[in-house]
Order: sequence, then structure tokens, then C-alpha cells
Amino acid sequence: MLQLLQILGALAILIAFALGQLRLLSQHSIVYLVLNLIGSAVLAVLAYIEELWGFLLLEGVWAIVSAVSLIALLRGSRDPADG
Repeated sequence: MLQLLQILGALAILIAFALGQLRLLSQHSIVYLVLNLIGSAVLAVLAYIEELWGFLLLEGVWAIVSAVSLIALLRGSRDPADG
């Protein structure tokens, strides 16, 4: 079950990344940020459970940055020059 969650978390991040690189999805869109937040949060929790501290740091920061960006976007406080 944990393996499946790892794969789903990684897929969420990779799908957002690929769509962003192909310019099919803005890196400042709600969908992009939600995919990153969900994927990184799932992977951060699994890293904590398995005591993978370096991976927890990476995914934890990724989740925090995604959450902060999503909140800013939802509040409308993003600078329009950001994209």
C-alpha cells in the first residue's frame, strides 16, 4: 500500500512538471500547485514514516512552498508580473 502511495505522489508531481514544461499548464495555476502540494505532502508523510530525513526535507519544503504559493494565488496576492 505504501508503494502505491509513493507512486501516486510521484505521479502527481511529475504530471504537473511535464504539463508545465510542455506549456500545457501554467506553473502558477491552481491545478499545478494542487498537484505539487498533494504529491509532495504524500511523499513527505511517507518519508517521515520510513525515517528518510533527506527525502522528508526535500518533500516537506516542496509541500510548504506549494501551499504558500497556492494560498497566495487563492487570496489574489500574486503579482500579475509573475505570470
